[in-house]
Amino acid sequence: MYRHMKVVTIHLDESVYQDFQKLAKRTKRSTSDLIREAMEQYKKQVLKNRRPIFETSVPASVGQVLQPWKGRGELVCDFLERK
Repeated sequence: MYRHMKVVTIHLDESVYQDFQKLAKRTKRSTSDLIREAMEQYKKQVLKNRRPIFETSVPASVGQVLQPWKGRGELVCDFLERK
């Protein structure tokens, strides 16, 4: 059924693991099957849509640079002038 699989040890919050165990019982599946499926979903939804940073024109978390610094001296002055 499965290709060659790698055994992985992970640490989960107890409540997360219990939720997986309850769902496994209800669906008559193994907990490891559900966790494996959740990891596959994450891979499809998140990892496949990521682009390497060098392909990203503007960092998503920072936005555009408003005024580039001209040098280290300006950086130090800006830092010291902040209140």
